[in-house]
Amino acid sequence: MILKNRVFAAELLAEKLSDIKTTNPLVLGIPRGAMPMAKVIADKMNAELGAVLVHKIPAPGNEEYAIGCVGLSGKIHLSPYASKREVSESYIKQAAQKQLQVLERRKRMYGLGDPKIEGRSVIIVDDGIATGETTTCAIKEVREFGPKEIILACGVSSMDAASRIRPLVESFIVLGTPEGFYSVGQFFSDFSQVSDEEVVQILHPEQGESSAWT
Repeated sequence: MILKNRVFAAELLAEKLSDIKTTNPLVLGIPRGAMPMAKVIADKMNAELGAVLVHKIPAPGNEEYAIGCVGLSGKIHLSPYASKREVSESYIKQAAQKQLQVLERRKRMYGLGDPKIEGRSVIIVDDGIATGETTTCAIKEVREFGPKEIILACGVSSMDAASRIRPLVESFIVLGTPEGFYSVGQFFSDFSQVSDEEVVQILHPEQGESSAWT
């Protein structure tokens, strides 16, 4: 399975989402890569658009492998891998604090305020799920605000991550869970990086326009 690009994936997801009845929907992308997809879906659904800020906690000596995740709430969500590798508590706290500072800077940069989530249908959008740590953290962060339901929409997911994440949401819309999953980018012809500046433009297309979280 190869998807042309994020916009193409988002259009396919929007078609699938059109069959789901929602209540005052709010579409939240996981920056940065998922934000162009969240924009397409929000426009198709005539829904509000926002972002849910989370960041992976990397394994010691391996920046690419996540042992957990932290959100703006400051809560740390660890994977079983952290205990298996006996990662120290001091490392986890230090790494989480470093990532939290990144999230706080992004919140200011993106112009995000406090979320208005309670009682609403929240669609979390991710371009792809490898280990699932970041996505799981995003779900848990949103759940704290009392949504009516959480719908997860993503382009592609590893089978292992999909099986662990599916029970955490009311609906899980994914275009494919292919075998031989090594990275999200391998399933997109165009998987260009998304910059912070692009995220700001997506959330605030006109100067002075507020985001869905203000």
